[in-house]
Amino acid sequence: MLYSALLLDHFHHPRHADELANSNAVAEASNPVCGDVMKLWLRVEHGRVTAASFKAAGCVPVVACGSWLADWISAGRTVEETLALTPQHVETALDGVPEASKHAPQLAIEVLRKALESV
Repeated sequence: MLYSALLLDHFHHPRHADELANSNAVAEASNPVCGDVMKLWLRVEHGRVTAASFKAAGCVPVVACGSWLADWISAGRTVEETLALTPQHVETALDGVPEASKHAPQLAIEVLRKALESV
C-alpha cells in the first residue's frame, strides 16, 4: 500500500489536531465497517469557517484526511465553499488514497456536513 508524500506528511504532522476552544459546531462520524472515527470542531462566524480542528482514530488516510480538511477549511472559507467540498476534492488534494482507503475522504466529508448542519 503506497501513500503519497503529501498524505504521509499530513499523517506524521497533522494540522489542527486538537479540540477547538470556543467552537460553535461539533460532529463525530464513524465507519462501522472498519471502526475509523473522526470528530470535527468548527468556529463559524458571519458565514465563514474561521477555525477548525479534528481528532481521528483509524488508519493513516483517515488522520491525513482530517488534517487536510481542518487545514483547508481554517483558511476562512465560506460555508458555501465548504459545503461544496467532495470526497474527490480531499483525495485529489492528498495526491490520492489507495483503493482500500476510499472511505477516508468520505468520512471527512460526512463529519464536515454533520458539523455544518449544527450551526
